Formats: sequence, structure tokens, C-alpha cells
Amino acid sequence: MATSTLSARDIPRTSAARAREVNEAEIRASLATMRALGAAEAEAWSRPTACKGWTVRDMVAHEVGQYEELPKPWLMISRIRHGRQAHPELGALDGHNASQVEERRGVPGPELAAEFARVAPRGTRSLRRMPGPVRKRMRLSLIFPEGKALPENSMDYLNSVLVARDTWMHRVDISDATGVDLVLDEHDREIVNQIVLDLALGWTGPPCLLELSGPAGGRHRLGSGPPAVVLRADAIAFARHLSGRPALGELVYEGDEDAAAALDAARVIF
Repeated sequence: MATSTLSARDIPRTSAARAREVNEAEIRASLATMRALGAAEAEAWSRPTACKGWTVRDMVAHEVGQYEELPKPWLMISRIRHGRQAHPELGALDGHNASQVEERRGVPGPELAAEFARVAPRGTRSLRRMPGPVRKRMRLSLIFPEGKALPENSMDYLNSVLVARDTWMHRVDISDATGVDLVLDEHDREIVNQIVLDLALGWTGPPCLLELSGPAGGRHRLGSGPPAVVLRADAIAFARHLSGRPALGELVYEGDEDAAAALDAARVIF
């Protein structure tokens, strides 16, 4: 059966109810990946990842810090302040992330995985308890200036899109670094669809056709009219590329060279 082609702009934004399912599914998948490293695999925890300067252990420390802050926003503010003092060369978000890692510098990987199992579900529950109107009105840019560049500058976007996307991309990073199998299911397709939607919302180039393969893939149009270029790639490889990470897997462009260059240069915030 042929796969239908959908306009990327017509992808529905993840609802609050669906976000709950996706967030919970991603926590389970990420925890399974962390546990697959095993307590005896110290070397795996020290492997470098696609995030410059971070080992697998550092990445999990960051994730623990992220979820820990969701019900305790004062921790986020404290880390932002510390990051500004300790890392004045970094922006607010990167300095804050560095503080998360540094706070748990000496904690072994398996202990971080156990901590993730405790704090991640609490973090997502705390977002759900926030009233919907407050989530929609509260601006992320009040905390991080980088929030102004988001497709939707709100806590609701954090809850519905960014929490799962960030955790998901780091699961991909850990898989890439360690060789642990990347297990995909329907929630991965939801995450990839939201990435494609955000790409479409910021797209100003010529019409394109995305043919993304794999369990999280699909066919999507950018713009309207006959496509100037067709991209064929594995969905996960394309997501890595849009995040600015090194390509793992081939991205094949067929069509106009300028259109291909524009699509190749496109990025999405993760």
C-alpha cells in the first residue's frame, strides 16, 4: 500500500492528553536504554556523545537535572545563576545545562539511571498539574532568552513537545555512543512528526518532499506546488541532521541544487 503524502504544516500539534502518553513512553524507553548499559559497563558510561564535552554519564546527569527542575523551578533559577558565574562564555541555557552536569559529577551512571527512574515521572506529573491557561500564557523566554526562537514560546510547548523531544534525542545519542539498540514504536513517530511540523513552520524555501523511512518515518510536503527537491533519508538520521549533529546515515537529495542546499541547511530547535 502506498504511503500518503501529507502537508507538514497540517500535522496537528501534540495535545495535552497525547503529550502525557508520549512523555511517559519516552521515559520508559530512555530508562530501558540506560539500564541496558549495565552496572558493570563502566566504559560505556564514559564514552563521548554527539554533545561536545559530554560523556554518556554526563548526558544522563543532565536529563536527571531537567526532570528534577520541573516540579522545583527554583532549582532551575539557581542553576542559571551558577552557570552565569561559572561559565560566562556560555549562554543562559548552556551554562544552566553545564551546572546540571557538574552537580552530579561524581555520581556513577547506574545510580543516575535509578535517580532518573524516580524524578522523571514526577517531573511530567508536575507539568500536567499546571492549569492549561497558565501553561499557554507563561513564556519560556522569561527564563531562557533562547525561548524567543521557539515556534511557540510557552510552557505548554515545553510540556507537549520539548520535554519528550530532548529526552528522545539524548536516547538516540546514547544509542549512537554505546551501540545499545534504538527501539522505536508509535510514540517515536509522534516525536518525529512534531520535528517535521516545526521545520515546516519555519520553512521559507521552495517546495520539498520529505520521504522519511523507518518506523518513525512518513511522507511530508514542505510548501505547496511541485517539489523542487526530494529528500530520502531514515527518519532518525534526518532528525539528527536537523539538530545539527553529525550525520549518521545517508541523506539523498534529488532535484534542484539550490533547493537541496536550503533544505540541507535547515535546523530545528531541540
